Amino acid sequence: MSRERQKTPAVSASSESNVALPAGVALHARPAATFVKTALRFRSRLTVGSDGKLADAKSILAVLALGAIGGTVLRLSAEGDDAPDALAALSSCVSGLTE
Repeated sequence: MSRERQKTPAVSASSESNVALPAGVALHARPAATFVKTALRFRSRLTVGSDGKLADAKSILAVLALGAIGGTVLRLSAEGDDAPDALAALSSCVSGLTE
């Protein structure tokens, strides 16, 4: 008799975090580019949400389309093996954005 080992599917980690844009900093071209460059360093699926809108955090056009302004709370979500690290880096990035 052969014993088959049952494989359990790998479950990727997912996490969420909320972070506010600094006052006076809108998520326009330069800050959005910094945000997207940070997101692109990770393999996880990353999204950012604001005021009921959801965007791919790795797409500059999607992030710009959020139209987020200073003080807006962004909901960051990550799904994948490096999700916790990705959220920590994105939260730090958002907190440190300047005009």
